[in-house]
Amino acid sequence: MTSMATKKSQLSFSLFSSLLLILLATLSSGVQAIKGHGLSSLREATVQDIHLAFKQNRLTSRRLVEFYLKQISRLNPVLKGVLEVNPDVLFQADKADHERYTHAPISLSPLHGIPILLKDNIATKDKLNTTAGSYALLRSVVPRDSGVATKLRKAGAIILGKASLREWSGFRSYNAPGGWSGRGGQGQSPYTMGDPCGSSSGSAISVAANMAAVSVGTETDGSILCPSSRNLVVGIKTTVGLTSRAGVIPISPRQDSVGPICRTVSDAVYVLDVIAGTDYNDNATIETSRYIPKGGYAQFLKADGLRGKRLGIVRDVFYDFGNDTILNRTVEQHLDTLRLRGAVLVDNLKIANLAEYYSSSSEITALLAEFKIALNEYLSELVSSPIRSLADAIAFNKKNPKLERIDDYGQDIFIQAQATNGIGKKEKAALANLARLTRDGFLELMKKKKLDALVTPDSDVSTILAVGGFPGIIVPAGFHSEGTPFGICFGGVKGSEPKLIEIAYGFEQATKIRKPPKIEVQGTL
Repeated sequence: MTSMATKKSQLSFSLFSSLLLILLATLSSGVQAIKGHGLSSLREATVQDIHLAFKQNRLTSRRLVEFYLKQISRLNPVLKGVLEVNPDVLFQADKADHERYTHAPISLSPLHGIPILLKDNIATKDKLNTTAGSYALLRSVVPRDSGVATKLRKAGAIILGKASLREWSGFRSYNAPGGWSGRGGQGQSPYTMGDPCGSSSGSAISVAANMAAVSVGTETDGSILCPSSRNLVVGIKTTVGLTSRAGVIPISPRQDSVGPICRTVSDAVYVLDVIAGTDYNDNATIETSRYIPKGGYAQFLKADGLRGKRLGIVRDVFYDFGNDTILNRTVEQHLDTLRLRGAVLVDNLKIANLAEYYSSSSEITALLAEFKIALNEYLSELVSSPIRSLADAIAFNKKNPKLERIDDYGQDIFIQAQATNGIGKKEKAALANLARLTRDGFLELMKKKKLDALVTPDSDVSTILAVGGFPGIIVPAGFHSEGTPFGICFGGVKGSEPKLIEIAYGFEQATKIRKPPKIEVQGTL
């Protein structure tokens, strides 16, 4: 440990001369130097804005990290979007500044020097914990970086820390609220100071409140799409297997996906370009990598991306807004915008078995068994851990009820999953039913009507996308009458990310709904 600390100190010292020149250049430009270069403030700064400021020597990664650390210090005690800050983050920032100053090849990467938060179920082999928000995994030691973290480091991204989440990605108890974990407490949307939704809540809270440049979340069913919608940010739920799940605390390899949560579509796409691709520790990525277009995804950031796209509208269920006239009017205005920008809207469609998607118990039946198998495998591979199985996790919670608030929320999902015994007759029947629902429902509609995407407000479509392994992109779209943000989701078939990016970016550029939250916590945001 002493030797490692000494080496780090020596490396920091060796960077001193280069960094001093950079800092002097920055200071000579003045504190507000980035004004006049498309970046009036670090708040709401995009990846492109940041890189332009880097290129013009008007910003350093250290200064950028210090800004986000200040934001976290001010806002996180209330919002609770960040679970843990990387103790080596300033060292990483200094290293990125040195690489940029010396024109190292890695400095040309779109995410080089960019601070990023990872959801706390995504493993990092460093001083950060990976716990899914639970004390049961505190101080566990992972064998290696997750596949996603590996790709981000190779791209020169700075791992700022771990984002909070709904504990165990929402798969401990039906009663635990969105955004709550034993370690992190109750996360809050910066727009409503209420439920931030979903398990990737901290990833959405943090970028919405400008506590990080970009973030990464995970989704099994709604955990990227819902918090993105509720916190007025962009979320990409990827085709299952497009991004590696290796080193991610699992629920179901069949449904789990990893994707970006950012303030803009372009930022989300830059993150996607880095994290998508083959990882031999996740076999699903080998086959799914065929969907990745030559040249990557950023080429599909087209302002006229809506032109000629066939977009399906299923009004039953998805467009029932009750008495919310503001929401109804806003959504209809957005549909008009889609038409004006050249999209062909195929309206009043039906998904034949839509009600069954939401009334069937098949999804939870399959997930319970898959969770036990996948979690036990993950825990068994840890270098060290307080728990080694789902049964151990249940026992830990019983022994430490106050830490995990068992008396308030329980662990009913854990107990149901522990009672399963592999993929038996019941589970096989459930999986067959999910395949039928997908084939005869969503896929049949998409093929029959030759749709490029299904358009739905909020994130209610998440179950349809989840059970089929399909992608979806959600973009800020406005507010409900009571002030809760909502997004418009564009969902498509497997591998349709290029079309969805064109559609989502076209919509975003036509509407530009995204606005930072107005919240006062020890100052003004």
